[in-house]
Amino acid sequence: MAAKLRAVRGATTLDEDSADQVDSRVRELMAEMIERNGIDPEDLVSMLVTASPDVHSAFPASAARRMGLDDVPVIGAQELDVSGATPLCIRVMMHVQSERSRGEIAHVYLRGAQGLRERAGLGAPDAVGRGR
Repeated sequence: MAAKLRAVRGATTLDEDSADQVDSRVRELMAEMIERNGIDPEDLVSMLVTASPDVHSAFPASAARRMGLDDVPVIGAQELDVSGATPLCIRVMMHVQSERSRGEIAHVYLRGAQGLRERAGLGAPDAVGRGR
């Protein structure tokens, strides 16, 4: 199968809004997304990183640079401030060249983000964090 552009979703939550925790949790999430999907960093096309409106201490997208992903285009944005949204939540969407089918992509939800899809009425998450 030829490589196609695929989107890999992931999300995690913070215990507190601190720059250290933003950096460590985003790096942990991105590393898990890369590992579970066998992504070669050379196959990363771009990334979108969003944070809930209560994250103020750091730019979550900066974690990609500290992982050495300097030549991957990354854009950061703030989520909408809506009632019932998951607090202190960071989401990542990686666009990758992959030979995996859409059904083979492992989307990663860590910590308090594990129930995001279910709360939105979209069914169980595709993949969840291992005991996190």
